[in-house]
Order: sequence, then C-alpha cells, then structure tokens
Amino acid sequence: MDAKILVSGVRKQFRSLPVVDGIDLAVAPGEFVAIVGPSGCGKSTLMKLLAGFEHPDSGSVAIDGQAVTRPTPNAIVISQHGSVFPWLTVQENLMFGLSGKDQAAKEASADHYADVVGLKGFEKAYPHELSGGMLKRVEIARALAVKPDILFMDEPFSALDALTALKMRNELLRILREERHTVILITHDVEEAIYLADRVVVLSPRPTTIQSVFAIAQPHPRKVSQPALQEIKDAILGQLGL
Repeated sequence: MDAKILVSGVRKQFRSLPVVDGIDLAVAPGEFVAIVGPSGCGKSTLMKLLAGFEHPDSGSVAIDGQAVTRPTPNAIVISQHGSVFPWLTVQENLMFGLSGKDQAAKEASADHYADVVGLKGFEKAYPHELSGGMLKRVEIARALAVKPDILFMDEPFSALDALTALKMRNELLRILREERHTVILITHDVEEAIYLADRVVVLSPRPTTIQSVFAIAQPHPRKVSQPALQEIKDAILGQLGL
C-alpha cells in the first residue's frame, strides 16, 4: 500500500544550528504514529515540516504522493496551546472554516460534531463557560468538521490533569473507530504514546534522527501495565536515557 505520508531525507537548521538531521518515515493510510524524544530535540519542528508550516532545507515531505509546500485543509494541526476563539460559541467555533455550505448545512455539521465529541447541549456555550477538557473537545470537533485525512497532534493533552487527559485519549480512540484518520502525535508521555499508537517513533537528541521504532500490536483497549507493553515502555525509556 502506498504511504499516506512519506518523509524522505528531511533536514532543517536554524541560524546554522542543525535541528532535524535526516528523517525518513513512511506512514500508512489510517495509521496512528506517535513520536517521542528528549525535550528540545526537534519534535515540534518536525511536526511543522510535516504540516507545511516550515520547509526543509533538504529532503521532502509528501502527502498522497504530492509534495507538501504549505498547510492544507486535508491535514489539521491540534496543538497544546489551544486555538478556540473565545468570542464565538461552540457551534460558531465548529462552523469556522466550513465553506461551500449554506448556513443550515453548516449548523447541522457543527451540531453533528459537537455530538460526536460529547458536547451535545453545549452548542450555544462560550469557551469561558467550559472546562479545559471540554475546550479540547471543541478543538478536536472543529478539526473533524472540515473532514481532514490527517490529524497532526502536538502534545494536545499536556495541559490537562491526568484524569481528564485519560478521558480525552479514550474519546479520541472512540472517534477514530468511527471516523478513520491518519494521525501523527507528538508527545513527551511514553505511556500515552503506547496507549494510543500503532507505532512509536523515538527521536535522538538534537540534531534529531530516528533512533528506533516500536510497533504496538496489542488491540484496543490496552492496559499499559500488561507485561508486553511494560517491556516496550522500558525499552523506549532506555532509548531516551532514562
């Protein structure tokens, strides 16, 4: 099967400081790949290269065989910083970016995705009236509403408390069972990577390269405490020098 995302020999430096030093990676359609690495190694820079917000100095990134030269609506980024508009209601946030539809169709689409992420009944609420976990649901729903092929997720749950983050991971898995997307997740949380992903890619310290790749064969729902996954966790932590 052809790769959905193909990264070939990508290198990037800033002010003569090498940050990404030759990344080769193929991601299959519908695959969930988590990327972990030491703090400051270049994970977020790599994400920006994949999403088209930065251009590599050499090498290439392609989606569906087409070179990535700029951001595309087919690949949406969900970041740790949040991007919900505080002056818009949940429904209006979810309608933002929808085009080619009349008002009634946009409202119907927004309401559908509010329901998908468990926000039914909160369509008219403003962001300041929502919890942190609910705001993250709004972001995910808004990304899904434009029907992207790819979700780029840059530490999306890092600002949430542990219980809310776990609930959001389970919610994400439920959504992905219903609406198939290719997902790239950047995370500093090794257990989160193992819990969610089909493969975990471990990056080296800067200038970053791919140090190792771990396939996670266990079906969902997973318990990271099971021996096979604990072995993978220990191996990843060992790769990270922990």
